Amino acid sequence: MTPAEGTVMARTPGAHANNVVELLQPGSFVKLRNQPDDLPPFQLLHCRGGRCWVKQQAWGPLVQWEVDHHKLTGVA
Repeated sequence: MTPAEGTVMARTPGAHANNVVELLQPGSFVKLRNQPDDLPPFQLLHCRGGRCWVKQQAWGPLVQWEVDHHKLTGVA
């Protein structure tokens, strides 16, 4: 099965390179590795070529942040 368009496979924190990866869907909420607890999760907008664009809900619609996909983990 192949991931849906815009879906990214990201390593879970502390996982070895050959271990299970986490499936992150656009629109889901993610955190950065080593993200402080007082910073709310980011919303995943889309991913392409190993890069993902995220935003905070409080940010305006034109503000996005580009992040390496391996630095992201899903929020339960």
